[in-house]
Amino acid sequence: MTEIGEKSPVRVGTVVGLLVLFELTSGFIQGGISPLLPDLGSEMGISDAHLNWVISVQLLAAAVSVPAFGRLGDLHGHRRMLRIALAAVAIGSVLSALAPNLTVLLAGRLLIGPLAALLPLEIALVRDRLPVGLARAAIARLVGALTLGGLLGGVLTAGLHQVIGDARLTLLVPALLAVACVPVSFLAVPESTSLATGRLDLPGTILLSATMMALLAGLSLLGTAAAIGVALTVLGLFGFAAWVVLELHTAEPLVDLRALAGRHVAPFFGCSFAFGIVYFGSQSPDSTFLAADRADTGYGFGFTALQISLVALPAAVTAVIGSACTALIAGRFGYRRTLMVAFAVIGLGFVSTAFFHAEIWQLLAAKLPIGLAGGLALGAMPTVIAETAEPSRTGITTALYNNVKTLGGAVAGGVVAAILAAVVLGDGETPRESAYVAVWLMCALLCVLAAVGAGFARRTEEGPILVR
Repeated sequence: MTEIGEKSPVRVGTVVGLLVLFELTSGFIQGGISPLLPDLGSEMGISDAHLNWVISVQLLAAAVSVPAFGRLGDLHGHRRMLRIALAAVAIGSVLSALAPNLTVLLAGRLLIGPLAALLPLEIALVRDRLPVGLARAAIARLVGALTLGGLLGGVLTAGLHQVIGDARLTLLVPALLAVACVPVSFLAVPESTSLATGRLDLPGTILLSATMMALLAGLSLLGTAAAIGVALTVLGLFGFAAWVVLELHTAEPLVDLRALAGRHVAPFFGCSFAFGIVYFGSQSPDSTFLAADRADTGYGFGFTALQISLVALPAAVTAVIGSACTALIAGRFGYRRTLMVAFAVIGLGFVSTAFFHAEIWQLLAAKLPIGLAGGLALGAMPTVIAETAEPSRTGITTALYNNVKTLGGAVAGGVVAAILAAVVLGDGETPRESAYVAVWLMCALLCVLAAVGAGFARRTEEGPILVR
């Protein structure tokens, strides 16, 4: 996986395979926690309100660590920061599994935050060491592995928990996988060669991290503590404006905003934000819709958690296929055109869901193309954004993409919760069917805007990746 001509294809495949292993583990850890939350709360005596922090703390830690790890990787080596991130995740995973109380559990989840930095660091590494074609194929495999890991994490963790019967013991399985990744990272992964000069923009890193924390926390609290949520959201927006001013007046900024402001990259970040809303915002409503009792609400199927997982399984499988085929499809038709078509297909799928959801086959018929197109979008977005960056700034650019998508997910949580809480049945708590229709149509509209944004972007399909 070093310079072409110096290493054999077997060597390249081996190293990419190791990175794929890291992403499989990353997806497994991310997808495996949600099915365990209810039982984890019961076993540890944690209330539902406090249980939400198990997910929120990791998101907040990711918001802080991802830009820092990305820029430090650009400066000091992506392999070095990848190993540090894997070590932190391993320690945090073990700590979470052995936690005797909520405080220790949250500390473990905090250390797992750098999990979100793995993919940006790996993308920067393969971009640095591989030519265009191999780099694109490697990125598609990494995204596909992350998607597959999330699928396996949700399904296998739920099954293991049924066998083991203890949520914390079940968490030891992904913890052991995380621990195993640390020594593996020392086997054959080479270091990046195109390192940036200068130093870490510490004020910019701190301000961006604080801004992301305020925005994520504020948006997540809008549904439960509106006043605090609004205050933190406004504070985050002011913080973001201050960060932009700071970066524009810093000699060595964390993010070169001027370089990201043109039509070759800015529209893709807009697409990432919109896609983050759609990707994260549709998951919870779909689950609650399927779980609703039609006799009481007039809609739904009364499915159990296992049945809901089985309904989501075909779409998840097609998403893995879409991610794996990204380089092949986009290489033939162009990345921008692929993104435009993918977003259009996802939008049509949500329109179909909004109008036809009375039978389970109707939902499956819509979710299959949504999954396939979603996998293509997940595989193509980090590639086009990585290729807009200077080679020495790939880490921070892809890290910023990750944060933008995560912020879209936080916005989705607040907006979707507000829609479902505003349009309710007579009991004042259960959403009406029309509330779900509104969410699905919102997702469709955002996909249309994302398709237009991708079409608006200027892009040379070869990208600025340099063959070394």
